[in-house]
Amino acid sequence: MSDKLVQRLQAIDALRGLVILLMLLDHVRETFYLHKQLADPIDVANTDPALFISRTLAHLCAPVFVFLTGLSAALYQQKKQSRKAVSLFLLKRGLVLVVLELTLVNFAWTFSFPPEVLYLQVIWAIGLSMLALGGLLWLPLWAIVTVGVVLVAGHNLLDHIHAASGTFWHLPWAILHDRGWIELGDSLRMRTSYPVLPWIGVIALGYCAGQLWQPACNRATRGKIFLTSAASLLGLFVLLRLLNGYGEKPWQAGNTLGESAMAFFNITKYPPSLLFICLTLAVGLTLLALFERIEERSRTIAWLAVFGSAPMFFYLLHLYVLKGMYLVAEASWGKNQGDWFGFDAVWQLWFCMLLLALLLWWPVRAFARLKQQRRDIRWLKYF
Repeated sequence: MSDKLVQRLQAIDALRGLVILLMLLDHVRETFYLHKQLADPIDVANTDPALFISRTLAHLCAPVFVFLTGLSAALYQQKKQSRKAVSLFLLKRGLVLVVLELTLVNFAWTFSFPPEVLYLQVIWAIGLSMLALGGLLWLPLWAIVTVGVVLVAGHNLLDHIHAASGTFWHLPWAILHDRGWIELGDSLRMRTSYPVLPWIGVIALGYCAGQLWQPACNRATRGKIFLTSAASLLGLFVLLRLLNGYGEKPWQAGNTLGESAMAFFNITKYPPSLLFICLTLAVGLTLLALFERIEERSRTIAWLAVFGSAPMFFYLLHLYVLKGMYLVAEASWGKNQGDWFGFDAVWQLWFCMLLLALLLWWPVRAFARLKQQRRDIRWLKYF
């Protein structure tokens, strides 16, 4: 791989690293702020603006990460020059992620074995999306673009369709689009927190965006395309939000300007609405264009890229660190927030996130270097 391509990848890793830190913030919230749980979309009339902003920033994580997964698959294909090799890698990597979600990730959240509930969350969704992309990449590029656009723009047309529990369609529909519970017996059930249909659309669009790293497309041209696309997505978001019809739950002005602003940007993640994807990908594409422009002279880009170079390792590491921190805190200070131990203010969530980011950067860098140096250890590439 050329040095030039490595430099380009640093911007991608940095964007992935940034959303990883926002994910860390959200998981700190889910660990130490359970006494103020948030609905989807958020109840803006009863939510602290600082908490709303923190949660809304974290909305960037899943769509940007899934989009970059598709983009990275396209770059991997340019390196391997083989659809078969990329398809097989996506299939194997996708299966690994599904297994990790069902085992190490779920255990990190619940510390329950054998499990009573399996939460099918973002790692599951990325894994299934990779399996889907492994098949889609055999199609012509125009067909992959079409599939991506149709799934992202059209899946809200299916919102009124539901499959009753116990019917043949309940299991596949709960996995694809209708978030819900799947009963697997008297002692085990699954929660499909991340229905995968729109995420397959996002990963397909990311794969198509990866074609912009062909030699004929330079950084300046790519940046213009990203910024134009971001402006178009943001314009579509504003237009549809003002029309207050398709693509998101209706909103209405609040009692204050702040409540009205929160209501306008209060978007649905489970499953991600059209407006959710428009807004988050607009921000993600803008950041990617900016990061590419400044990557060669920015220490911050290099620092963020460390987190993005070993994302699965960081994901597992931070979950177990957070669980350990919570157990120690609860044992030391008790349940100070009703049924949970928790922080008293939103700023404490940010402080904890920043502290953990500084501490975890070192083991993540060490693991990233190990991946780079020991390419003979094949399982490392899955992390």
